[in-house]
Amino acid sequence: MIPLRSTERVSSPAIATGCLIAINTLVFLYQVTLPSADLNQLIATWGLVPDERPFHFASLLTSMFLHAGWLHLIGNMLYLWVFGRNLEDLIGRAQFVAFYLTCGVIAGVVHIIFNAYSNLPTIGASGAIAGVMGGFLIRFPRARISTLVIFIVFFTTMDLPAYLLLLFWFAMQFLSGFESLGDHNYYEGGTAYFAHIGGFLAGMLLIRFFPARQRFRAWYEES
Repeated sequence: MIPLRSTERVSSPAIATGCLIAINTLVFLYQVTLPSADLNQLIATWGLVPDERPFHFASLLTSMFLHAGWLHLIGNMLYLWVFGRNLEDLIGRAQFVAFYLTCGVIAGVVHIIFNAYSNLPTIGASGAIAGVMGGFLIRFPRARISTLVIFIVFFTTMDLPAYLLLLFWFAMQFLSGFESLGDHNYYEGGTAYFAHIGGFLAGMLLIRFFPARQRFRAWYEES
């Protein structure tokens, strides 16, 4: 299931969300210009490496702006656009950026805790975006998400309740994450499930400390 857009209304341009997407895209475009050796060095230096640099704050930040390929980038930016616009509209641009970065850092810390002996760099914005998704679940549980649903031989679109789509996504991350605990191969890459889990739970908890802007409070409380 691939989310395409939220049916929730927005009242202002998603400038912060758009800037985050632009920064991630520009960084990736820079990545693809590098020779293979230089790219590997860039990722090793600025990615998150639990075994070598545990809880290194700079890496916790920089790793979330690097991506492993076009599909990695496009998938993350699609999720950020779908779920980020409404959250930014509700809490404001500055608060949204602070929320995004905080969730990303917490996601990285959780990843380190569960992968303490991994010497592979972890990169990507998915932990921070998982936080945005967790915040969206709390603030807009009854929103409808236009979703591309792919079956074995065909696909279709349907509007799904946000709570159903997001809880299903979280359940898949949770099950995959704990299944991966039995695999202690620290030399092969994979999906950072615990970054997704940590980011999502952080978003659910932290969004309560980012109140809705004054002009939205009456509408939000009524809804």
